Amino acid sequence: MGNSEDYWTDEETGIDISERVATPKMFKVILHNDDYTSMEFVIEVLESIFNKQSIDATAIMLDVHKKGSGLCGVYTFDIAATKVAQVKALAEKNQFPLKCSYEEE
Repeated sequence: MGNSEDYWTDEETGIDISERVATPKMFKVILHNDDYTSMEFVIEVLESIFNKQSIDATAIMLDVHKKGSGLCGVYTFDIAATKVAQVKALAEKNQFPLKCSYEEE
């Protein structure tokens, strides 16, 4: 199949497919600081839910602690919403008020 900016053309049949294949919107997932959630738990969340290496998880945790929030990653809507729900569930299970949100990039 050949392509242009607006549509795909099947080169064998010459039929234009008028549906655009749009790049999905991306969403930033952000952790927010509070006065109760431990730094260790924030690192655990970053490693287990966001698959961050220890050094990266520590750097993000320090952003959360010092700057008030930290960027965990950028994902499509479904993945961002799922990760926010996973953080909420894990925080509730461990009795922490950790807040996690997403916003369009």
